[in-house]
Amino acid sequence: MPSFTVTRLLAALACLPLLAASARADTCDDLARQIAGAIDGKVGKRAGPSIDIRLAGPIKFDVTCRAEPIVQATSAEPAPSATFFRDLSVASEILIGEAAATVEPIIANAYRTSLSERRKSFIQQNGWSASCYTDPGSTTMRTLCSVGRIPPG
Repeated sequence: MPSFTVTRLLAALACLPLLAASARADTCDDLARQIAGAIDGKVGKRAGPSIDIRLAGPIKFDVTCRAEPIVQATSAEPAPSATFFRDLSVASEILIGEAAATVEPIIANAYRTSLSERRKSFIQQNGWSASCYTDPGSTTMRTLCSVGRIPPG
């Protein structure tokens, strides 16, 4: 009888990582739905830990959930529109809990720094970070910016 109990306990312990992954997926799906609703988008396909959010126009969003979720926006415009920065800051508020009005100028600063220094710009702020990468010569993705919490440790 004791070996049966040990076997059941071992089987239950083996399932814990699957349950945790399932809970993260549900949380990520909920997060993607909240962000899509806030920026007038629609939740698209899931590819691994990433979920697309579809918007009309040249801006694309996705939410990636790993240790800490990240929201990412890309734009094919020669220079990102005000909507790009506004929507990313609104999505960031949902994701990290920092007011959109606080996040937006930080994202814009990361964008300007990336453009002027021709490299990825990374700004850390109160346990979260914003980063931007620009490629003015590209015709498909000229700007990529992301915001997320900095994982502990």
